[in-house]
Parts: sequence; structure tokens; C-alpha cells
Amino acid sequence: MQTELIIVNDYCHKCHIDPSFIALLGDEGLIEIQSEAGERYILLSQLPEVEQYCRMYYDLSINVEGIDTIRHLLGRIEALRAENALLKAQLNVYQRFAFEELEE
Repeated sequence: MQTELIIVNDYCHKCHIDPSFIALLGDEGLIEIQSEAGERYILLSQLPEVEQYCRMYYDLSINVEGIDTIRHLLGRIEALRAENALLKAQLNVYQRFAFEELEE
């Protein structure tokens, strides 16, 4: 399986983004930057996150530390949603079991 890579400088030029911002995202661990033959690359699969971080940074003036905090909180929200769905499913199983016991 070949991983598709995007050249950081090309992406930044086309999207009017400062390449140092992408480097900062990499330094903070928000994205993975790969280097090969003196060129820096980001994974195509990371593009939605990079675009989201760019909107936060350029459109909303949120600094990288704020972006990291927001990313962490959104991850927690998703984890809580998944836990809530699991608990609801377990509750439904319990309620069906209890209802069947009452019918007998």
C-alpha cells in the first residue's frame, strides 16, 4: 500500500498558508511531517485536520496551543458520545431482558 504524500511548500503556496505554520503544527505533534530528499511532506489522510487547523488559526485567530486544546476536547466529546451510545445499547438489552422476565 502506497501512502500518498503532499509537498508542504506546494500545499502552502496553493492555499496561501505560511509554511512555518505547518512546521509549527508538526513541532507541536498535531500532524506528522515526513522528510525525504530535503523535501517536507504531509500525509493526504491528514489533509482534513490541516485544513481545520488552518481555519482555526487564520480565520479565528486561535493560536497553536488553543488548537491543540480544541483538538483534545473534540476527541473527548467523541469518546463520550461513543460511551453514551454503548451505555444506551446496554440499557436497551437490559430493559428487553427485564420486560421478557415480566411477561413470563
